[in-house]
Amino acid sequence: LDEFLSIREFEDAARRILPIAVYEYVAGGAGDEITAADNVAAFARYRLRPRVMVDVSEVDTGTRLLGEPAALPVGLAPCGWQRFLHPEAELATARAAGAGNAPLCVSTASTCTLEEVAAAYHDAGGAVAWFQLYVNKNRALVEHLVRRAASAGYRAIVVTADLPVTGYRERELRHVLELGDGFEPANFRAFTPHRSPLELMEGFTDPSLTWSDLAWIRETSGLPVVVKGLLTAEDAHLAVEHGAAGVVVSNHGGRQLDRSPAAVDVLEEIVNAVKGRAEVYLDGGVRRGTDVLIALGLGARAVFVGRPYLWGLAAGGERGVGRVLTILNTEISN
Repeated sequence: LDEFLSIREFEDAARRILPIAVYEYVAGGAGDEITAADNVAAFARYRLRPRVMVDVSEVDTGTRLLGEPAALPVGLAPCGWQRFLHPEAELATARAAGAGNAPLCVSTASTCTLEEVAAAYHDAGGAVAWFQLYVNKNRALVEHLVRRAASAGYRAIVVTADLPVTGYRERELRHVLELGDGFEPANFRAFTPHRSPLELMEGFTDPSLTWSDLAWIRETSGLPVVVKGLLTAEDAHLAVEHGAAGVVVSNHGGRQLDRSPAAVDVLEEIVNAVKGRAEVYLDGGVRRGTDVLIALGLGARAVFVGRPYLWGLAAGGERGVGRVLTILNTEISN
């Protein structure tokens, strides 16, 4: 792992290690995967304007998210089903993130309970743990989840807004992941006996979710609400008007609506729409420290990565995730 010098090397290693169904699940996108590819390619269209003769003898890569300190402006995005990639699953991810004090957003579809993941993260020294929420039709289940998250020490609820139905993902449909013992979503095991992740999420999320639900989620949890999955200024205005403390500019890694714009291409539009009334984060396509700096330059407070740390998890568990974060931090500092 110490010989890996770029995120791309972790994906190459994971491709060799993982069963094809698992690799395709992580790598794949919706439709023709145009948006998934463009998330990465879009960063190459931007250029940095270097300034010289500045004292850089000491560099601080730290930031604050909703008032909490983080060692670097790179968080780990919510990704479920991590036990398919490594036996220690979300616990390995949490320990690595906590040790580096990187922000961690934990998925509703985690294969370890939200309490176990929070404990592993905080015990390792992490400060910024958020819980990602897929809103179910059964609001009693939603209430149970967000109250548990608040009790476990999560500092915000991240509502995923861009999955009223699951995207048409041909790789997943062709190579079906089968849920079984130890691979079910640990936070609501009784809800789903032995289905595929695609079938599960199709039946779990509530397609009737609207902006008016945000106030209930915020009041029920007692936590700030962040809305994930925005790509337009119009929705950014609505998120702020309905009390969002933060928004995540994201197209779900290209896994939902293919031919939607690359996340970084609409970041500035959303930053301008929010006008400082909420924090803005970017999720999608970050593979280099330079990508992080481009996002910060366009107005993001921080970025979140998904596939990069999943490849690290597959290649080396906790050490693999930690190495991915180290590489990104080294590149940012450089």
